[in-house]
Amino acid sequence: MTLNDPSGKLTEAATFPRAGIQMNDISIEKIRPILSASSLKLHVRVTDQLGLAIVRGDFPPGTILPAEAQLCEMLGISRTAMREAVRSLAAKGLIDARPKRGTQVRLIEDWNHLDPDILKWRVETTDTDTYLKKMFQLRQATEPAAAALAALESTDQDREQLSTIFQAMIDAGDDNARWVEADLLFHKQIYLSTHNEFFWPIGQLFSFGLRQMFEIAAQGQHRPRAIVEHGDLARAIIERKPDLARAAAMTLIGNATGDVNFIRHGASE
Repeated sequence: MTLNDPSGKLTEAATFPRAGIQMNDISIEKIRPILSASSLKLHVRVTDQLGLAIVRGDFPPGTILPAEAQLCEMLGISRTAMREAVRSLAAKGLIDARPKRGTQVRLIEDWNHLDPDILKWRVETTDTDTYLKKMFQLRQATEPAAAALAALESTDQDREQLSTIFQAMIDAGDDNARWVEADLLFHKQIYLSTHNEFFWPIGQLFSFGLRQMFEIAAQGQHRPRAIVEHGDLARAIIERKPDLARAAAMTLIGNATGDVNFIRHGASE
């Protein structure tokens, strides 16, 4: 049996490194939850390392990953932690593990790109211009429809929440951090207000994926215009006017695209 020491390496489990408790001093029932918690932390770290490496292209699609024993030796981890990491990566669609054949990296189109971890790894490995372009494309394809649907399906509570968040955007003033947080919540609330569970993952994705975009936009001088545009969109949803909501969302996204391009590349763009 092995345990993790504070450095992340594994050691023979004669003692708990931090507490100095002898293995034969406590019952197996008390050991299990401690081992489980330690294994969980470790397998999350392993999942992050391997997932990032796959998304970065270190292991291209079709690659057979090193054998379990070899990976365990390379990373200094137990087989239990390795197997948990493999299960996690398989659930995200990154790999396919089969007996005799081994663990193979799947085609990029098979990955679950709405998974928060995969999105995070994409942000870390994709150049900013490409990432922003794809995010704007997704917003243009989904947000006007989500706004129109929210105007039809939102509850009184949804509309009150949207109004509260919009007021938080106004109250943020020149505080960029507060503005970004409120802006992210505003757009997430639109997707949640559709009451269509197929829109919800996109709203959740934007809570993370749009942060970089909004942080860039917050540096510009367009905030007074953005307040008006967000107000028009919120009002259209609250007043249950789907056509106006769709049009307001298209206007807002179109201008946001121009703002980000101007901030990043100047007037030539």
